[in-house]
Formats: sequence, C-alpha cells, structure tokens
Amino acid sequence: MAHEKNHDYHILPPSVNPLLGSLAALVMLTGAILWMHDNGPYIFLAGFVGVLYIMYAWWSEVVAESHVGDHTPVVQIGLRYGFILFIMSEIMFFSAWFWSFFKHQLYPMYEYVGTEYLKPEFHQINAFELPLINTLLLLVSGCAATWAHHALVHDNNRQDLRMGLILAIAFGAVFTAFQVYEYHELLVVDGWTFSGEITFANFFMATGFHGMHVLIGTIFLLVCLIRVTKGHFTPQSHVGFEAAAWYWHFVDVVWLFLFAAVYLWAG
Repeated sequence: MAHEKNHDYHILPPSVNPLLGSLAALVMLTGAILWMHDNGPYIFLAGFVGVLYIMYAWWSEVVAESHVGDHTPVVQIGLRYGFILFIMSEIMFFSAWFWSFFKHQLYPMYEYVGTEYLKPEFHQINAFELPLINTLLLLVSGCAATWAHHALVHDNNRQDLRMGLILAIAFGAVFTAFQVYEYHELLVVDGWTFSGEITFANFFMATGFHGMHVLIGTIFLLVCLIRVTKGHFTPQSHVGFEAAAWYWHFVDVVWLFLFAAVYLWAG
C-alpha cells in the first residue's frame, strides 16, 4: 500500500532500448559514410536492421503500456505534445531543402569559364502529368485517413475505420509506385543524375526524402490497421492512430508545397 500509485503520471521502468537505439543509429550513420566512400553497404545495413528492431521493440512496449492502463489522460497529453514537437522538427528539416531550392532558383551561383559567364541550366517537369496524379492520390488518401478517424471518434464504427485505413494505405502505396516510375523516367530516359547539377540535387533530396516519409507513413497506417483488426483503439484512447493521422496529414501538406514550388513554380 505504501508504494501504491496515487497520481496520473506514468513512471517508465528501466529499458535498454534508448541506448541500443542510439548505438544502432550511430552504426547506421557510420556505415552510410563508409558506403559513400566505396566501402560497401554492409555496416549501414547492419545499423539499419538494428534501428528497425529497436523501433519494433520500443513501440511494442508503448502499446503494451496502453493496454495495462498506463496511458492516463495526462500521459496522453504528453504523448501528443511529444509528437507535435517531432512534427515541428520535421518541418525544420524540410525547410532546409526548400531554402536551398529557392536560393538556387532565385539567386543561382555564378559560373565563369575564363571571362565568359555561363547561365545556370534549369530543368522543368510537366506538373500536370504524373505529379498532378500523385497530388490527387495523396489528397484522397488523407481524406480516407480523416474518414477513419471520424468513424472511430464519433461513431466507434469499426468497419468504416478499417475501410478508411485500407484506402489510405492503398493510395499511399500507389503514390510510392508512381514516384518510383517518375524517378526511373528522369534518371534512365531523361538523363538526370543524383548529383552534378544543383537542380538535380535539390529535386531528388526534397522529393526523395518526402517519398521516404510517405513510405514510413504508409507503414505507420498499416500498423494501425493491424492493431484495429486486433481490437485496439477506442474513442477515448487512440493516441497511436491519432499520431499516424497527424503524420499522414503532415506528409500531405509538405507534398502540396513541393508540388507548388518544385513542379509548378519552377516550371
């Protein structure tokens, strides 16, 4: 009785996952640097597998905590604030790529060969073909995720919740497939390269990192779908699904800015 919990906060038990996650991320970063210096991808892949395992193990602990009642309303507020801070850090991450893009589009670096000025070459992509289709796909996927969230919170309609998640995941997967096709056309057919010109570098870094976030968000939603089939989430307790929906809408908004800037404005 003396040690009985009499507060709404969750005191975390000791866990080795934060330490192992940091070490795995360090190995992955070191391996990426070695890979870029032609030393093979094996150390990077080992670190990457370690990061994936820690993500699974750590988040499994969080899910287990929610089932035993540790996620009180106060703890849920803290989890939401933490995820909002994470999304803010992602906004700053993409701001760097937008900064580089606009800087080199509006004020390109001057290049001279002897006394002759070479005008920088800009490469445009038709925004009203595949990029527009991808924009519609992500918007419809975001609407499906919102439908699923509404079905859970307001009606506790498990069938609509499941169907909304399935549609959101399907449209996200199609977006990824179309972006892979677009990259193939640009690299193989049009002769673009990942480096060599700042236009290429900015395009592939900005859209490539966004594509990685789409893939992560799709997996995030897939995990939520698996949890729904297992009976997880209630109208009162669904922080995991709420975080996935916020992340997916963040991915939508970033793509709208990319479409407006990289495809429309630059073209």
